[in-house]
Amino acid sequence: MNNEPVALPQALASFDALWSPRVVTRVNDYDVRVAKVAGEHVWHVHEHTDEFFLVLSGELHIALREPAGERTVTLGRNSVFVVPCGTEHKPYSPDGAEILLFEPTGTLSVGDRHDEIPAHVDATTGHALTPAAPRPDTRPTPGDA
Repeated sequence: MNNEPVALPQALASFDALWSPRVVTRVNDYDVRVAKVAGEHVWHVHEHTDEFFLVLSGELHIALREPAGERTVTLGRNSVFVVPCGTEHKPYSPDGAEILLFEPTGTLSVGDRHDEIPAHVDATTGHALTPAAPRPDTRPTPGDA
């Protein structure tokens, strides 16, 4: 577990891979992951957990297959959405986005059931953040009194 502050912009700048989340820290039994996304993910479902999305930059769409039918939610910067457990969903971002996710440690990025995984999607439980993101500058700046 990381017990130092992590600057999310530097964490995101430390990798380029799309749809390949990095674990920035853990909270209890949950990973806090960041990812860069563009294009389409894969239809998938997490049978035993909800999935929390926070858009840090860009715009993310999440297609949902619900009992009432299909719909798509659109998340802009600083928007959050929770996909309920057992709901088929497919995130996508035509122009790219940076996102933060909360998921139980060990949760596979493509869920428990999924369509065929395209080559550009990383089926992972999250990669370590390497090199470690630098600590944010916590010194006061002039005029911050």
